[in-house]
Amino acid sequence: MSVLKDGLYRDKHVFITGGSSGINLGIAEAFGALGARVSINGRKVDKLEAAVASLKARGIEAQGFSADVRDYAQVNQMLGAAVDAFGPLHVLVCGAAGNFPAPAVGLSTNGFKAVVDIDLVGTFNAARAAFERLEKPGACIIAISAPQAGVPYPMQAHVCAAKAGVDMLVKTLAMEWGPAGVRVVSIWPGPIDGTEGMERLAGDAASRKQVEASMPLLRFGTKAEVAELACFLASDGARYCTGGVYTVDGGMALVGGRLLTL
Repeated sequence: MSVLKDGLYRDKHVFITGGSSGINLGIAEAFGALGARVSINGRKVDKLEAAVASLKARGIEAQGFSADVRDYAQVNQMLGAAVDAFGPLHVLVCGAAGNFPAPAVGLSTNGFKAVVDIDLVGTFNAARAAFERLEKPGACIIAISAPQAGVPYPMQAHVCAAKAGVDMLVKTLAMEWGPAGVRVVSIWPGPIDGTEGMERLAGDAASRKQVEASMPLLRFGTKAEVAELACFLASDGARYCTGGVYTVDGGMALVGGRLLTL
C-alpha cells in the first residue's frame, strides 16, 4: 500500500534549491500536491516567478527566492526569509546543479570550478544554513546527485567529481546529524524526459534511441518518477533510511557511462 496519500505533507514546509525548472520543479509539484507549503529557489528571476505562478495555479501554497547557492550569505538569508514566511523546514531538497559535456583536456579551470561550486558547495551551503531551521526530530535532507557520482563518464570529469563529493557529504552529514533526528539521503536520476540535461547529453533522436536500447528498462524516465521517490524518502515510510544513495535511472548505472557520450 502506498504511503503517498493525499495530505501526507499537509502543514509541512519543503524547500527546494534549483526548484524553478526540470526535475526539481517536478519535485516541488509532487510535494505540493501532497499538501506541503513549497519554497523554491532559482537564480533567474523571470524563470522563478513563472515557476511559482505555475505552482500556485495548481493550488499549491508556494513562494520563490532568487539566490546563488554558491554564496553562503545569500543562502542563509534566503532560508531565514522562507522560514519566517512558511515556518520551520521539514524537508530540504538540494537540487541546484550545473552540467555541460566537455573533454577534460578542453575544460577550463573556471568551468570545472563552476560545477563543483554549484553542485557540491551549493549542497553544503543549503544543508548547513538549513540545519538550525529544520524541524527536529523527523527532518529529511535530499541531495539530487547523479550516476556520475559512482560511474565514470567521459566528457563529465567536472560532474563526476562534484557529484561524488555530494554523495560523500550526504554520508557524512547522515552520521553527524542522525542523532539530532535528521535523515540525509541522495538520489541518482538517470535519463529523464523533459530536462535540460538530457537535451544537452542526448538531444537528437538517434542518440536517444541508442541510449534507450542500451538501458535495462529500454526507456527514459519521467520527472514524476523522480518526484515520487523523493516524496517517499522524506516520508515516515523511509524513516529508517539515512546515508543511502537511491537510483531512479532505469538501470543506466549498471550499464556504464558511455551511454551518454555517443
